[in-house]
Amino acid sequence: MSLKQLQGQLQNAAGFPSLDAYYRFTSSFLTIAGRETSARIISPSVPNYIFYQYGAAYGNHITRPLNTDLFIEDPGEFERRLKGFQDILEILRSARGDKAQAVASRKLKVEELDRVVYTIQQAAGCVGDSLSNANQSRKRIGMLFEELVARLIRELGVSCEPRTVQIPLPGHPQRKMSYQLDLVFSRGRAIVAKEERLIAENEIVGSVKTTSKDRIDKIFLDKFLLSRLLGRDVRVVAIFLHDVQRAVRKKGKQKGEDPFGVNSTFKSNHFLGYTLALNELDGLYYVDPRPVMTKDAELARQIGCFSEFMARDLWTL
Repeated sequence: MSLKQLQGQLQNAAGFPSLDAYYRFTSSFLTIAGRETSARIISPSVPNYIFYQYGAAYGNHITRPLNTDLFIEDPGEFERRLKGFQDILEILRSARGDKAQAVASRKLKVEELDRVVYTIQQAAGCVGDSLSNANQSRKRIGMLFEELVARLIRELGVSCEPRTVQIPLPGHPQRKMSYQLDLVFSRGRAIVAKEERLIAENEIVGSVKTTSKDRIDKIFLDKFLLSRLLGRDVRVVAIFLHDVQRAVRKKGKQKGEDPFGVNSTFKSNHFLGYTLALNELDGLYYVDPRPVMTKDAELARQIGCFSEFMARDLWTL
């Protein structure tokens, strides 16, 4: 496929009907990336991040930062790792949570889940960055990540769906508060009846976003209000792709975006503040976690990798 064709698939609401469609899209992008891009630039501020720059035909646009510790650049290597990725999913689906992590760890490295998911999602992001108005693709790329996570959860045999709930306000039964939830999942066979539109006790609410920037406070507030309004603890987890963006110059003559710098968008004090002031989340997971999340003991206690969610915590929540 050409880059133009990949752009069309990205913008098509029905362009990703299955996991196989995600896999083929990624493989196609990796195959043409070297041909359609004019440069591969290493970030001077964070050397394990790179950028691709497209040629004049695509406005010399620059992609989002890509973590080379996770991003698989070679299409042949992606195909090999994809086979291992699918094997891990099969092991986890067959085990159904019964010592799933131990089984997978003996045969395959569950960290491969992070590498393949990161590569799939960032391939979509890079294609979006090639569009004449890349900002228009941001919502679409976020929706693709939500659907990718939902499909992977379903691939393990776990019920999972987006849902909008209408919750009556205490003391005002005629008034209802609407909540649009990214995912509601459950190991139980039955998802709560659609006509009830509430959240069953065996269900977990999942918020799935590409970044926590400007969103982390809402997730904590959602858990607080949902639990308060329903009169019981509602389990809420959050899944993020990463928390990095292109650096922005704040001083000097050239203010604005620094196309090859990388900045973190994770605010550790805000996260800890919401944890103490409201409540802890029942899980917070990153495909590409920031270094501080493993170095800070309190953050490390509460934040894990996406592979840990898939191989362990999804089955114990």
